[in-house]
Amino acid sequence: MRSLPPSHPFDDDKLREECGVFGVSGVGDAANFVALGLHALQHRGQEAGGIVSYHPDHGFNSARRFGYVRDNFTKQSLMDTLPGTLAIGHVRYSTSGAKGNTQIRDVQPFFGEFSMGGAAIAHNGNIVNADALRRELIERGSIFQSNSDSECIIHLMARSLQRKVPERMQDALRRVEGAFSIVAMTRTKLIGVRDPLGVRPLVLGRLGDGYVLSSETCALDICGAEFLREVEPGEMVVIENGELASHRPFAPQRPRFCIFEHVYFSRPDSMLGGRSVYETRRQIGVELAREAPAEADLVCPVPDSGTPAAIGFSQESGIPYAMGIVRNQYMGRTFIEPTEQIRNMGVRLKLNVNRALIRDKRVVLVDDSVVRGTTSVKIREMLLDAGAAEVHFRVASPPTAWPCFYGVDTPEREKLLAASMSEDEMCAHLGVDSLRFISLDGMYRAVGEAGGRNADAPQYCDACFSGDYPVTPSDRIEKGFRMKTAAE
Repeated sequence: MRSLPPSHPFDDDKLREECGVFGVSGVGDAANFVALGLHALQHRGQEAGGIVSYHPDHGFNSARRFGYVRDNFTKQSLMDTLPGTLAIGHVRYSTSGAKGNTQIRDVQPFFGEFSMGGAAIAHNGNIVNADALRRELIERGSIFQSNSDSECIIHLMARSLQRKVPERMQDALRRVEGAFSIVAMTRTKLIGVRDPLGVRPLVLGRLGDGYVLSSETCALDICGAEFLREVEPGEMVVIENGELASHRPFAPQRPRFCIFEHVYFSRPDSMLGGRSVYETRRQIGVELAREAPAEADLVCPVPDSGTPAAIGFSQESGIPYAMGIVRNQYMGRTFIEPTEQIRNMGVRLKLNVNRALIRDKRVVLVDDSVVRGTTSVKIREMLLDAGAAEVHFRVASPPTAWPCFYGVDTPEREKLLAASMSEDEMCAHLGVDSLRFISLDGMYRAVGEAGGRNADAPQYCDACFSGDYPVTPSDRIEKGFRMKTAAE
């Protein structure tokens, strides 16, 4: 068993969705609605955000800023620079390799001026052949302005011989491998596209006489838009002058939507595939209680992501639900430049144990996932320090043993606890009285697949749990990543 590299003490030990996208067409002050939508999608990216708008008298205008939407795109002086009835936006959370080194030029949406006019593009997902495409494009004279794989799409569009932007985008995306949900715009069109597998989400809504595209339905709610439907895997929708046209530019494939969107990434008040995210997470807790019961006095979530599953576990098991851990809601991403003493406090700056409730109790602790395990160890220590008699850890997802290459910030495989330890070894490492993860079949049942996972043709992308990658991560393999073998 390999020892695990130490992580930063303020690392909250979660996988992070890297992007959220939002677009509005046919509505006055469209950028203001985009800002509202991005605020609702802030959980999908907290590092930076950007908005591009178009007005016939002022042309394309853009604003890109580091930090939260609320700290930038609520200022009237800034929003006045983004006029028009057509706008798109993007919130970003950078990948592991680029974290801390992001330049403002990496912040989307990206803009390109083509012979037939300008176009802007915002991308959620990850291109797994971006290195090869970038090398090819640079050799042919393209000059890149950012480190983002998404910029490849703009350069591929520029080299296309098609006359119209949607056709150029189709040309470009046929060269791209990986996951993409895209919101783009020209002077007159709002465009939404999902990759043929539909790995990342994209939904369509109606706002007055206009249309909205969004990563999640919760962002439609905040601006008063009516949910119409999901953009389907492999579909391109083009909205112009209040009319919507649907195109199918890719060969049809069996969809593989990211199952971790159900488990963690999406907000619990969103809908995915016609299912309430909250209800799915509650049902995961129900399945977990059936698969891995525990003798205990209280069921406590790790807030906030473990809460729905803990409620389901409590309801199914009959063990009372309790807020044994309280989150400091005002803990920002940066706090203070910490001294060593404060740095060692780690998780205590974000979470605190309800001592009067926990003392002398046998506690079932429910969390959505275990990645590195660093936070789990600290929370167990906090519970025992508060006088808990026993700590039984239940996890609302299978062991995360493989990195995601489709738009999720994931540590290298050797930093994932489940990549080098069995469940019993993880239990000993975390120092808990028992540890159980929901099974892959249990998770599939919770998302509505009554027969569980189809091993021959999985219904979802679950590569972070199974190592079964629906799109070969060619760039990573070139850098030495080893795919799962038949023996594994």
